[in-house]
Amino acid sequence: MRGPGRWAVLFALVVLAVVMIFPFLVVAMNAVKSPAEYSSQGPLSLPDGLYLQGIVDFWNRVEFGTKLWNSFLISASVSVLAVVLSVLNAYALGIGRVRGRLWILVLFLVANTLPQEALAYPLYYLAKAAGLYDTQLAVIIVMTAIQAAFGTYLLSAVLGQFPKEILEAAAIDGAGRLRSLLRIVVPISRPTLSVLLIFFFIWTWNEFFLPLIFLISNDTQTVPVALGVLQGEKYMDATMSSASALLGIVPAVAFFLIFQRTLTRGVTVGAIK
Repeated sequence: MRGPGRWAVLFALVVLAVVMIFPFLVVAMNAVKSPAEYSSQGPLSLPDGLYLQGIVDFWNRVEFGTKLWNSFLISASVSVLAVVLSVLNAYALGIGRVRGRLWILVLFLVANTLPQEALAYPLYYLAKAAGLYDTQLAVIIVMTAIQAAFGTYLLSAVLGQFPKEILEAAAIDGAGRLRSLLRIVVPISRPTLSVLLIFFFIWTWNEFFLPLIFLISNDTQTVPVALGVLQGEKYMDATMSSASALLGIVPAVAFFLIFQRTLTRGVTVGAIK
């Protein structure tokens, strides 16, 4: 694309980037303002200096380091386990061609469309009966199943187009199904698996509803739950609220930026295939 059209697209992208970044910049500016400065100059003014007491107070008040570790533990565990479970399921459905494959995929599709509110009571009852209520393990198990349902449905379509000649050649060389999966299917599908891993981590990190139900103790809560609970407390000033929002979003943004190249490569490879 050349000429005026190229510049129009570039201008539109710049405007879109500014619109998306502007709220983040406003939150960042207000997070380093003092309450007096915020009250006198408003939310859109530039800070006169760095007032970090709001960030320190919020960190200490909610024990943010514990919440950060809980979110990382749950998100990392769910993303890895969900990818592994999705690969195993999709290998059986997409390549193995098990009986009732179509109906199983329909079941996974329906599971993806169910609202979490419909799952809240039975999952709460099961967690109570199993003695896992108010533990990170309960959230890990539930979120792994939810994410794996989407991953299985997606990977089944991808592996359904996997070249059968490669697997047949491996079978002639004496490779079993497990070895073919680990040595052939997984390495070739690594870009797609990397994209799933990143998405599962971010989706789980931002999850609020289910952790709010399962995690009631201060020692087990995640970052979104801590932020959501504190937003209702009237004694939090505007600068501390901005500090909480900033600390809540920075880890997810940092994770996305670190793995941005992996995400772009995975999407590009999938589009070429």
